[in-house]
Parts: sequence; structure tokens; C-alpha cells
Amino acid sequence: MQLGVIGLGRMGRIVARRLLEADHDVVAFDLDEEAVAAAAEAGADPADSIADLCDRLGEAKRIWLMVPAGAPVDATLEELDPHLSADDVVVDGGNSHFEDSVRRAESTPAAYLDCGTSGGPAGAELGFSLMVGGPEDAYEELRSAFDAVATGPDGHAHMGPAGAGHYVKMVHNGVEYALMQAYGEGFELLYEGRYDLDLESVASVWNNGAVIRSWLLELCEEAFREEGSALGDVADRVEGGSTGTWTVQEGLEQEVPVPLIYTALAERFGSRADERFSRRLANRLRYGFGRHEVPRRE
Repeated sequence: MQLGVIGLGRMGRIVARRLLEADHDVVAFDLDEEAVAAAAEAGADPADSIADLCDRLGEAKRIWLMVPAGAPVDATLEELDPHLSADDVVVDGGNSHFEDSVRRAESTPAAYLDCGTSGGPAGAELGFSLMVGGPEDAYEELRSAFDAVATGPDGHAHMGPAGAGHYVKMVHNGVEYALMQAYGEGFELLYEGRYDLDLESVASVWNNGAVIRSWLLELCEEAFREEGSALGDVADRVEGGSTGTWTVQEGLEQEVPVPLIYTALAERFGSRADERFSRRLANRLRYGFGRHEVPRRE
């Protein structure tokens, strides 16, 4: 299958690479010429503009967007609009708000698939977890591409109509906030508690058979191994917060209590004023799964 990939940042590069490794043909574009050159080196057909990418895709266009959520998605769709028809498919693989995805699905000439994407840079080797909303026939048509980008056939599913994919990803991120907060609080108690503990050793033991073992706990182990039990100079500042905010807002609208997610979100915002060990660990964990920059104490 031939696909266009627009946006070759941290996640977009992985999407393009995994498609190529599965023998799909990729036409690649990014505003960064070096990113396009790197994609070409990996085997992609480089495009020098969105119009050029559409020309290279021919009549049946399958386009995967990996651009930052918000205005950049709308700007990209505006440029794509004159080149699209009802026979085309556009996948939005970013962290868009689900209501924006519903609006875009209604206004885009092509079939629009909102694709929640989880897995971070580890997806380069393992594949992503993909949550897809939009027309089911378009999802089925791109199934082989989703197989390639995800961990395999079990790593993606059709969640429902437009917006459903990004809705599920939004709640996923809220759960992620709460899990990080729980690990942070537990390790803070161990760090401040009665014994002088090697927290890397604790995490390692928990990762081997314990009920609370997980990838996030493996990343806790990695953090303590690389930074030490006291987390070195990792700052008490946890960035991010948009998807968690959306999750809490949706909980209020649906009258579903989400106190753990709300508390984790409040801790993120509080980290910009007060210092806590749990927030420092959450800061470092964001590097582990997403390679986000780690603010450090001066």
C-alpha cells in the first residue's frame, strides 16, 4: 500500500519507519528538510510540499498525519483540502481533542480516522497501541497499515464513529496520570520512610511477579538505576496536562467521578510551585516512555 506521512517528528519518524519495514510505500513530508532527508535515506519518497506529496500519491490517497495537536492539524487539513476527495482516507495520529476530531471528520472531504497512539519511542521496536475512530470501511481498508504501525493485529482496534479513537486515548492518558501518581507516592513513602532502601532493587523485585508490575514500573526501575534512589538533580516539575484536563472535564460533564485522575492532574499543576519526590519521579517517568525533556534542578 502507498501512504503519505505528514509530520516526521519523534512519533512520525516511527510511523514512517514501521510502514517501510512492512513493505509499504511511503511518501514523506515535514517542514524540516533534514527530517525529510532522513526519511528518504530510510527508503521513503521525499516530498517538498503537501501539494507535492498529494501529486506523488496519485488518485487514491492514504495520508497519515503526525503533526502536533490543535492549530497545526487544522492548518495541514486546510492545505490538503483541495487535493482530497471522498475516495481518500486521512488518519490523524496525534493527541487531538475528540470534539476537534468530530468537527474535522464532518468538514474533511476524505474519510477521516482519528487514531489515538500510545507507546512512545519504544514503539519504534515494539509497535504502538492504536485506538481508531471513524468510518469502519476506511479502517478495514487500512488494516494492513495499522498492523505494521501497531504491535500487530492485536495492537489496534476500531473504537467507533468519529472521535471515538481520540476519546479512548484521552481517557488512557488520564489513567496514565493516575498510575504515575500512585507509583510516585509509593516510592516517596519508601524514600522518606523508616529504612534506607535501594529503590532500584525494590522496583526490580516488584517487576518480577508482583501484582503491580508494569511497563511504568520498569521505567521507575530505569529511573532509579540511572539517577539513583534520590533521583539526582531531577526537578520537581511535571510538564504536560492537556489530555488529563480533558479527561477531568469529561468526567464532570458525564457526572462520572474521577478523583484519582483529578488528584494526579492537580499534582502536575502543583509541581510548578511546591516540591515533592513523587512529582520528581513522575517528571523522570515522562522521559522513560515519551523521551520528554527532563527539567533539572539548578
